[in-house]
Amino acid sequence: MAHKDLQSFVDLLRDEGELKEVTVEVDPDLEISAIADRVVKRNGPALLFTNVKGHAGIPVLINTFGSKRRMELALGAEDLDDIAAEIAELINPRMPASLAGKLQMLPRLARLKDTQTRTVRNGPCQEVVETDTASLESLPVIKCWPGDGGKYITFPQVITKHPEKETRNVGMYRLQVFDDKTLGLHWQRHKGGAHHYHVAEQAGKRLEVAVVLGPDPETMYAATAPLPDEIDEYMLAGFLRRRPVELVKCRTVDLEVPANAQIVLEGYAEPRERRVEGPFGDHQGYYSLTDEYPVFHLTAITRRKEPIYPTIIVGPPPQEDGWLGKATERIFLPLLKTTLPEIVDIDLPIEGIFHNLAIVSIDKRYPGHARKVMHALWGLGQMMFTKVIIVVDKDVDVHNMREVAWRVGVSIDPKRDLLISEGPCDVLDFAAQTADVSGKLGIDATEKWPDEGFDRGWPEILRMPEEVDRRIDALWPKLDL
Repeated sequence: MAHKDLQSFVDLLRDEGELKEVTVEVDPDLEISAIADRVVKRNGPALLFTNVKGHAGIPVLINTFGSKRRMELALGAEDLDDIAAEIAELINPRMPASLAGKLQMLPRLARLKDTQTRTVRNGPCQEVVETDTASLESLPVIKCWPGDGGKYITFPQVITKHPEKETRNVGMYRLQVFDDKTLGLHWQRHKGGAHHYHVAEQAGKRLEVAVVLGPDPETMYAATAPLPDEIDEYMLAGFLRRRPVELVKCRTVDLEVPANAQIVLEGYAEPRERRVEGPFGDHQGYYSLTDEYPVFHLTAITRRKEPIYPTIIVGPPPQEDGWLGKATERIFLPLLKTTLPEIVDIDLPIEGIFHNLAIVSIDKRYPGHARKVMHALWGLGQMMFTKVIIVVDKDVDVHNMREVAWRVGVSIDPKRDLLISEGPCDVLDFAAQTADVSGKLGIDATEKWPDEGFDRGWPEILRMPEEVDRRIDALWPKLDL
């Protein structure tokens, strides 16, 4: 069942022993992030700070999704691959021949109705409405790292509409607090929000913006998902929730927001207005450089009477965002296979920070197949940012880093098996020779065939016979090892 809201998810985490309440007074300036950094690296629980210095009335929630177990609880799945299997069945259903079998398919197809949002007249996110008195200083916004340019809202859903098409984009972009009425909008040029702003700016128009904090966990995750441009993230949220996302109209801008949210900031961005944003300790583990970005002007804050303020930190891995990335890795694998059916599995190591490394196993069918897969992945959505792609054979467990390192090390001739290419990169990639464009490295670690020019004969891998393995399994309890 869908989580009603963030409060109900917090209650579930508490019941499951996955939440620790911190009642000692803690400063939002570096202390919350320093504690969270230690806890996530020890695979510790979600943290609810109930005594935040200067903001005792609003608890701060962090490390919400910082483990595989909490990610599964958030999405209501025993295993993340179960969600992938549901998506695969919808994409390519095995239609039964009998009438009874076809009738059994109806509940699955009915889930598509959940992807349609539903507008309601009011919601908990507007129990308190502040316009003239609205101030960002009322929120317990944290400072994450000592060299940051200021305090940052780090776990928002930033909602905009295309000025011409009226399609909605929901993205997660960091927001620097400049003062009590303005924020820096870190809209990277490849993102949907940045495109909406560019279209509005070209027309000389103001772009309305809503910043949502803390809807239900499925909806929170959906804003991080790499959906194609102009595909509504709340469609994915509805599918994951098995219930449509309920939206309520904002009070001062013409946008809709999740009715169950904790806090909503309403406002706008003026065309051709920029302010220096940063530096910020980002997920690369370094401070991203300062640059000029659009400015959000606050027109209203609406909230629950007793809201929770959700936040997150990024930095040297592992961090909480790594498990959001792992969810995407599993959930979107079936969609990836619709374009590249030869892919068997994929691993995006947490240490690879989403865009730096991808390990892909394939069912190799013809010479040069590994390189075809590399080029295809670099042409798919946000996979275009991937700096290094390693391709291995289908029998390699891409999630076993020991096996991957062994098989890659013994299977490649660097003179033959490395592909150097070039393409777009993440704006945060400080190592790129020029901003937004970097080199790409493909490593073909598959077995080489004679018709690929390898005529020495590929050796047989060392394996114990299955019969011996079965005998040892039977003997193992008696060996006392």
